Amino acid sequence: MTRNAGTGGRRDWSRSVIYQVYPRSFSDSNGDGIGDLRGLTSRLDYLSALGVDIVWICPVYASPNRDNGYDISDYRAIHPDFGTMADFDAMLAAMHARGMRLMMDLVVNHTSDAHAWFEAAKSSRDDPHHDFYIWADAAQGCAPNNWEAAFGGSAWTWNAATREYYLHLFSHHQPDLNWDNPRVRAEVYALMRFWLDKGVDGFRMDVVTLIAKPRDASGRLPDAPRTRAGDLQPAFDLVSNCPRLLDYLGEMKREVLDHYDVVTVGEAPGISPERARLLTDARHGPLDMLFQFDHVDIDTQPGRSKWHLRAFSVDALRDSLSHWQAALADHGWNSLYFNNHDQPRAVSRFGDDVRWRDRSAKMLGLLLHGMKGTPFVYQGEELGMRNAQFSDIRQCRDVESLNFYHDAIERQGWNVQQALHAIRAKGRDNARTPMRWNCAANAGFSAGVPWMEVPPDDPDVNAETEMADPDSVFHFYRRLIALRRTCLALVEGRYELLLPDHPDVFAYARRHAGADLLVLCNMCGREVAFAWSAPAVVLLANTDRTRLPDQGDLVLEPYEAVLAVQVREPVERAAAA
Repeated sequence: MTRNAGTGGRRDWSRSVIYQVYPRSFSDSNGDGIGDLRGLTSRLDYLSALGVDIVWICPVYASPNRDNGYDISDYRAIHPDFGTMADFDAMLAAMHARGMRLMMDLVVNHTSDAHAWFEAAKSSRDDPHHDFYIWADAAQGCAPNNWEAAFGGSAWTWNAATREYYLHLFSHHQPDLNWDNPRVRAEVYALMRFWLDKGVDGFRMDVVTLIAKPRDASGRLPDAPRTRAGDLQPAFDLVSNCPRLLDYLGEMKREVLDHYDVVTVGEAPGISPERARLLTDARHGPLDMLFQFDHVDIDTQPGRSKWHLRAFSVDALRDSLSHWQAALADHGWNSLYFNNHDQPRAVSRFGDDVRWRDRSAKMLGLLLHGMKGTPFVYQGEELGMRNAQFSDIRQCRDVESLNFYHDAIERQGWNVQQALHAIRAKGRDNARTPMRWNCAANAGFSAGVPWMEVPPDDPDVNAETEMADPDSVFHFYRRLIALRRTCLALVEGRYELLLPDHPDVFAYARRHAGADLLVLCNMCGREVAFAWSAPAVVLLANTDRTRLPDQGDLVLEPYEAVLAVQVREPVERAAAA
């Protein structure tokens, strides 16, 4: 992987598809109910058969697991639940032997409160590590500002030993690092080199746009604005647009990234398209791509927390994704995702996971993989895995859902069913249930008692069954991934929205060097018809369709999705239909 290879001045990852593994729920090799590195290694042939060439694994570092590994106590150690450093090295070697590359999670906005740095920092204001974190005196006996933590409550916790508050944008077990301190930045760069020198091929950088904190003229962290709905935001928008972020990431690029062949993606809550363009511009941007959140917030009431639901709208999804396609069209690069470890399953969220599970899962895959950017596949997405349908809070493991449940009932006046309904729709545990490998007990994930129960599901939704069925969601994804390597228009083609006002159809074209690709997705459970005059040959569809009509009405079946190449007339006529 070289810095200047690939199409359009980008490296070869522009043709890649990245597969995300949540190790705790992927494959258990020793029967203790927890997925591990040896289990992951044993499944690499499956990933090779799917066709992915970059694998991103969520944190496997030493951690008290207050936030399932995103609270790190030792960045250079493997948590015993996952195995040993020798297991890690064997897994990395096995990936490289198959032509795959490994991307690890880099979690450096915060550490665990059990990290040696924080243990020292909280002991005394005079300790050399005290300035590794962000501290503030009380303001008139209260927290220093009105920031709320993403997992509920104030973003400030009192430390009696030093008689001051420390900042945590997430759990109070996850104190934020002070990136203004050059010693902190040097430590981060050293730990990055540790893993890169082992042969790791890149990083997904957890909430990286939050590392720089804005300060007013007096040096104080300013209050976050209150929304019209009255909810306090966790200051993400305010923090993500801090000017020093570009300085810190530019320094990281000079000190570390420029010296290795790596791929980087930054998680970017609250990022604006303008900032995203600066951060991912191939000419000078410090990162390769970002995870923005606009399209996965469309089913949340504006200005409210994620738990305040609103109905899915094709218009809202189309507007959001098209906006980002346009924003990063010439300078910058999109990451393409619906699913990850923090999001509910897309087939349950944007499709029909009961009557049309198979077809709507394929439709969502085609909709996303047809766009310009690098697609991400989250474990089980390629099988059409659905949400868990929790009926009892005791089935949940995620700190965010647990905190919300108790706060909603005890403080906000929700009843149990209202809270569970929100968790079933948006809870992160939906994505963290064990991977479904076969029809055996625990879906083949573990010979022991899984750390999280395997929800009942259609017995055919598993890797073994779907690999044997050429018409399965698995093989549809395999074809999507293969097309990306052979069709340059999918990688570099210009995105153009079609049928912008249709209430149910998401349609667009990709244009490149005289080749026009058409993507048509019916996002509802009934037939839709509209005028059409762009004859095209179908490259891939989730029905048996082979051609689009020369003229007249085009009827799409429920959740039908088509990728076609135009053979005659200009595609603009379709947009006018």
